[in-house]
Amino acid sequence: MEILSSFVQQVVAHIYELTRLIGEPSYGLAIIIMTILIKLILSPLTAKQIASTRAMSRIQPKMKELQARYKDDKVTLNQKMSELYKSEGVNPLAGCLPLLIQMPIMIGIFYGIRDFQYAGPSSFLWMQSIADPDPYYILPILSALTTFIQSKQTMPPSDNPQGKIMLYFMPLFIGYISLKFPAGLVLYWVVMNIMQIGQQFLLDRKK
Repeated sequence: MEILSSFVQQVVAHIYELTRLIGEPSYGLAIIIMTILIKLILSPLTAKQIASTRAMSRIQPKMKELQARYKDDKVTLNQKMSELYKSEGVNPLAGCLPLLIQMPIMIGIFYGIRDFQYAGPSSFLWMQSIADPDPYYILPILSALTTFIQSKQTMPPSDNPQGKIMLYFMPLFIGYISLKFPAGLVLYWVVMNIMQIGQQFLLDRKK
């Protein structure tokens, strides 16, 4: 993880040098550009994960019907579920591999930006330094809002009360912890969320 974190820091530093060469040195801009590049690289994996989630949501009613019918016969239930997956062309594990690949990358980015040592001025927009928490709480609010929108987009229709609680709790939790994180890290989170929302919107329109 340290290798990936160090790589992320080097990428930010190099992009910062590019912004300096064009006369607009900005670590905030460097983080935004890096986030966009990473999201574009990972977008095929994200698309596969979204497609798998949709497929599982589509057959959810049939799965529940089988679970109710064969609740006392686990062997038959497993057989019927396998037949359902095959007939519907659904692989229940298809969404796991893209997630497993992306998770270490996301964790490496998190630590890389959180622990980044800014070598020059780190002011950005309304903030004097993105090495410190946002003094006006704008980015924490945006982190909570974009997390909620993203969760709302991806959450399948359900009457599960636990799912609804998480829909509201997780954005509030993200917003709360963002109050203490360096603004540069929260900036990355907000930009990544916005791009994820955009990708989800485009996939929904295509569907």
